[in-house]
Amino acid sequence: MDEKFALGMAQAMIAGKLRNARQVLLRGARETDDEQDGKALSDAAESLAISVRNLPLAGNLDVVRGIEGDAAKVYFGALPSLVRKNVREHFTMDGRTRRPPRDRFNALISFLYSMVMNDCRSALESVGLDPQLGFLHAVRPGRAALALDLMEEFRAILADRLALTLINRGQISANDFAEREGGAVLLEGDARKTVVVAYQERKQEEVMHPLLETKVPIGLLPLLQARFMARTLRGEMEGYIPFLYR
Repeated sequence: MDEKFALGMAQAMIAGKLRNARQVLLRGARETDDEQDGKALSDAAESLAISVRNLPLAGNLDVVRGIEGDAAKVYFGALPSLVRKNVREHFTMDGRTRRPPRDRFNALISFLYSMVMNDCRSALESVGLDPQLGFLHAVRPGRAALALDLMEEFRAILADRLALTLINRGQISANDFAEREGGAVLLEGDARKTVVVAYQERKQEEVMHPLLETKVPIGLLPLLQARFMARTLRGEMEGYIPFLYR
């Protein structure tokens, strides 16, 4: 109900999302030996940097959503450049599609996003926050708006990077997907088990938390950030600080 507070929370969340997405692109640009891919990734990363700089200037939530939407188009447009060329034709994507996903890459990240969202919902509930009442995402019946808010900063580093790893290592192939009537593409049963196991293993890996200045398992990040969110709501922190991947 406090528009200024909600705006500040949304700006912080999207800043975290875009900065983490930018790190994924920059890492890919450094590691690729293809000049064209490197330029596409670098250009997209620079565009995301501009979007981050524009966020503090946003006067309301609709402007924040507009900045995020434009940045997401740039990001997903560059993401195929991170897929190995020998499998790229099978994992092309024309932007982000959902309900239903229209290609294999979107089907894979949608499945991963659902797991990240469930972890964020559990984290919020464990610190006493109602997952249904969000700041950035509109409140709708049956929609875990705050869980969707919290997961924004984790999409690129928890889901997108893992999807790329599974594809590029050949752990997930084109044959692991099925096309349904109407154009929906879905991940098949056995492949789902592979993704779930890989996701659980990914959560055991440790990363440096810049605010705590210590290494923590990736799986703990939603809980830690939910605690920071609760402290911000109680007035114990001046403003919400998203997790920034390095």
